Amino acid sequence: MLKTKSAYSPIQRTDGVRILATRFRGRGMPTNRYHVWMANLGPSEALLRAAQEGRISWSEFARRYKEELFTAGAVDEGNRTIKNHGQKFTLRLIKHLARRGTVTLLCHCAEDQVHCHRHVLKRVIERA
Repeated sequence: MLKTKSAYSPIQRTDGVRILATRFRGRGMPTNRYHVWMANLGPSEALLRAAQEGRISWSEFARRYKEELFTAGAVDEGNRTIKNHGQKFTLRLIKHLARRGTVTLLCHCAEDQVHCHRHVLKRVIERA
């Protein structure tokens, strides 16, 4: 099962593996709030700022964030045959783990925040 919640919400046994999927860990955030921090799954700093400052719409943010997830990195330039294409393998791994147990994607946004990248990430993983 794949779930999402705020990193500040109460920790529950039913959360399973807690993945902090943010570019920034957060000042003063105790490491016992998550099992693994995957900064690579958070939106880029520029994209996050543009959304927070209202310079782009939610739909534009979601579209560009999905693009970022699958943009090939510099490591792919040296690989002629097998390309990572961004986070493709990481997303598949999370999907696989969620089939075997619970995985909770965490973000700094409030629990009831509708426009949060963790919801977009969850949909992308479910479709991976």
